[in-house]
Amino acid sequence: MEDVSNILQFLRPEGFLPAALVLLLTYVLARVVEGFFERLGTRFASYRITLHQTKAILRLVLYLGGLGAATSLVFQLSQEALLALGGILAVAVGIALRDLVASIIAGITILIDKPFSVGDRITYGGVYGEVVEIGLRAVRLVTLDDNLVTIPNSKFLTDIVASGNAGELDMLVQMDFFVDLGEDIGVAKRIVREALASSRFTYLKKPWTIVISEVQQSDFVAVRLRAKVYVLDLAYEKALETDVTERVLEAFRQAGIKGPAVRHRAA
Repeated sequence: MEDVSNILQFLRPEGFLPAALVLLLTYVLARVVEGFFERLGTRFASYRITLHQTKAILRLVLYLGGLGAATSLVFQLSQEALLALGGILAVAVGIALRDLVASIIAGITILIDKPFSVGDRITYGGVYGEVVEIGLRAVRLVTLDDNLVTIPNSKFLTDIVASGNAGELDMLVQMDFFVDLGEDIGVAKRIVREALASSRFTYLKKPWTIVISEVQQSDFVAVRLRAKVYVLDLAYEKALETDVTERVLEAFRQAGIKGPAVRHRAA
């Protein structure tokens, strides 16, 4: 009770309304900044990743500044108040807000260390998607089937996360094609190569390759042609896969190249 009374003596009730207005203004301003950078990213696609990163940093600065301003309005921050509040709030934060503070610190660490950035395609815990927000508390991903996934920032300090494009606009995409062991592998490789080279979504300024290997699954043995190619813009990842797959399958059909024969298990 003594600790509570120590806090109350530094409260400024007349500052509650101005503090609420400051927080509201901070939220509105952050939304305006987000909308502005979203429009810029749409207009200047080649700078979209950089603009998303700038947006995340500005939003974090706005929220921290608004929170600090609101706190100064609610509390009379004399030297004695700072000492008293510092000790009391340190205990409260350590007990009640431990996870939240850890996530805020982790969010700042992510923005500084940049294991990934807003706009990156990352894989975490079996979830693959595009980073749309690095907030004070959590990172939000949008998966390719349009699900929003929220992950606490603190998770990224200890767990493994893979970034597909590492801040770049282009990204390596991998596609597998299977043909029967008896088919002409040279012709099959040429078909895949031509499909990659002719797709409008392929980024030809970076090297691409086709790796051939024999694979054995539970119900078939086949030759696998693994195409590794960069997509021009990570937004076209699935468009590239669809375009190349359609071209390859149609060319396989015309060339008479068959897929692996499935071995049916005995009952």
